[in-house]
Amino acid sequence: MKKPLRIGIVGVGSIGRNHARIYSQLPDAQFSAIFDTNRATANEVAEQYRIQAAGSLEEFTDLVDVATVATPTSSHYEIGKHLISHGKSVLIEKPITEKPEQAEELVRLAKQQSVVLQVGHVERFNPVLSALEQRLTTPRFIEAHRLSPYPFRSLEIGAVLDLMIHDLEVILHLVRSPIRNIDAVGVAVLSQGEDIANARIRFENGCVANVTASRISPETMRKIRVFYEDAYLSLDYQNQSGEIYRLVDGGIKREAVEVEKDEPLKRELSSFVECSRQGSQPVVSGSQAAAALGLATQITELARESFPDLKRSRGRRFGPTGA
Repeated sequence: MKKPLRIGIVGVGSIGRNHARIYSQLPDAQFSAIFDTNRATANEVAEQYRIQAAGSLEEFTDLVDVATVATPTSSHYEIGKHLISHGKSVLIEKPITEKPEQAEELVRLAKQQSVVLQVGHVERFNPVLSALEQRLTTPRFIEAHRLSPYPFRSLEIGAVLDLMIHDLEVILHLVRSPIRNIDAVGVAVLSQGEDIANARIRFENGCVANVTASRISPETMRKIRVFYEDAYLSLDYQNQSGEIYRLVDGGIKREAVEVEKDEPLKRELSSFVECSRQGSQPVVSGSQAAAALGLATQITELARESFPDLKRSRGRRFGPTGA
C-alpha cells in the first residue's frame, strides 16, 4: 500500500484556508503542514487542523510532497521555483506569476524536475463547463461577464489579472486558435489598477470573444454565453445552471442543461492530488496558465493605456479632503 501524499499550503489567508478545509477532508492524502509569514495566523490554522506550522519555507519543504501556493501574486514565482527545485509538485493559485517569462521558467523547471505544475483556474472544474465541453463544436462568438463587489484583497493586481483571467483561460481552451488582434479598455475607480475592463479578442479562425470584468459591481455575476452556427449556450458558473437554444423546424427550442452540481475547488484539489500521485498531466497545466497570463498581460497594458490621466489624478480625486 502506497504511503499517502503529504500535503501543505504556503499562505493561509482566505484562499489558503479554503484549500486547508478541503485538503483536511481528502482521502488517501495527509494534510501535514502550512507556512505563513504571519505567525499568529499560521498557528491558528495549524491548531485547527492539528498539523505543523513551519517556521520557514525551507522547513515547510521538508514536511510535504505536494503544496498549494496561495500567497500574493508577487511571491508566486520565488516560492514556486523553490518548491519545484526541491522536487515538489505544486498548485499555484492564479495568476501563475506576475510576468509571462517567469511562468515559462516555472514550466521548464517543472518539466526538468518531472513534477506536476497545476494552476488554480478553478472554473475549469466547474460542472457547468463540463456541460459545455460535452456540446463543444467550433464557437463563433463568446460573451463572458465576471462581476463582483470590491474585494479589499488582491489589490496589487487589477481586475484583468484578478477576475478576467479566469474567463480568458476558459476561452483559450474552447477556441484553440491563434489570436489575430485585441481591443481593450479599462477604468480605475478605487484602485491604482483597472477596476473595470472590457476586451474584444478576435481569433484567426473567425471567433470573437467579448469579455467584461468588474470588481466594483453591486452584484456578483459569473456567466458565459457561447454561440455556434446552430445553437446558443448560456451558462451560469455561480449557480451551476445553464440553458441551450437551438433552431428546430424554423423555431427556437429552449432546453435546460443538466448539471451535476459540485464544489469546483474540491474537484480541483482532488484532481491535483491524483495527478501528483500518478505524475499525469493536470487539467490546467503551467503552459496553459502561462498562455492565459500572456493574454491577460496584453489586455492589462491596453486597458491601462485608456486611463493615464485618471491614474495621475488619483490623489486629488480620492484624497483625505475628498476634493
